[in-house]
Amino acid sequence: PTSAHGTNPASAVMAGLKVIEIKCDKNGNIDLEHLKLMAKEHEENLSSLMITYPSTHGVFEEDIVKICQIVHEHGGQVYLDGANMNAQLGLCYPSDYGVDVCHLNLHKTFCIPHGGGGPGVGPVLVKKHLEKYLPQKNLFDKSKQTIGLISQAPYGSASILPISWMYILMMGFSGLKKASQVAILNANYIAKKLSPHYPILYKGKNGFVAHECIIDLRDWPKRAGVDVEDVAKRLIDYGFHAPTMSWPVRGTLMIEPTESESLDELDRFCEALIGIKKEFLEIEKGVADKKDNTLKNAPHTALHLASDWSHSYSRKKASFPMEYVVQNKFWPYVGRVDNPYGDRNLVCTCPK
Repeated sequence: PTSAHGTNPASAVMAGLKVIEIKCDKNGNIDLEHLKLMAKEHEENLSSLMITYPSTHGVFEEDIVKICQIVHEHGGQVYLDGANMNAQLGLCYPSDYGVDVCHLNLHKTFCIPHGGGGPGVGPVLVKKHLEKYLPQKNLFDKSKQTIGLISQAPYGSASILPISWMYILMMGFSGLKKASQVAILNANYIAKKLSPHYPILYKGKNGFVAHECIIDLRDWPKRAGVDVEDVAKRLIDYGFHAPTMSWPVRGTLMIEPTESESLDELDRFCEALIGIKKEFLEIEKGVADKKDNTLKNAPHTALHLASDWSHSYSRKKASFPMEYVVQNKFWPYVGRVDNPYGDRNLVCTCPK
């Protein structure tokens, strides 16, 4: 199989298959010439192309139809990572642009929580010619046109699937389409509002993003010794959990508001990032100390604020950087943690 746009091909590697990553251009689109070359070179053994659409780079693949055609012409199938289906519902259809297999992430698009131990359920859809490769529906299904029973719960989770089913019924076609449109609108609103302050790493040929945008902070360490982790920690002081950090590109933040955030919330989030940019500029210009500053010490806990204060900036600037934070303050329970150290070292928390 070949893969593109950050789709995780680990399962293919574990199965002993060879994985080839297709190059992308500066706008985040698949390099068609490289795809053609690889498809031709591996024509005899080409299994499939795994692709995310819209891509994890936050753009709609401009040549998605041609991409599918190239793979089909060389005997392969196209597998769509349906993680970003919330930018497609009611607007386009995977089968129309050439996809053979697609899994749907019920989280994000269909109302199921994501992360933090949340349930992971992903229905798989196939075109008619692949129906015989589907698993047996249940113990009573005597059809020979399947690969047999592969799960004790072939219909998935009885506690999860009805939630998505009810959501789809209540939203209806027009509601789901509106959700897709608002998800795309929200992402473009954030990209437009932040673009005077942060470079937007990828955009489509018309200057728009899809369902998410990536802001580029890769030059911050050189300019002021501040990295993307400092920004993520500082966002907590502003009342926000940081968006995806350093993926799919190291040193960036990938912002995906979906359709569920209000305009006021989008504005507060943008104001927070604009405020952080101002704090960064203070460090870069020497107004703030390079080591003792709001970004390097974030997040600030209530205990930290109540203790003896020896920082070069005020308590107010530390924990109440904007007026809306004063009105609705979230206090982090833990201050700055060295995440990489904790990942690489076993730390005993046993009582002494």
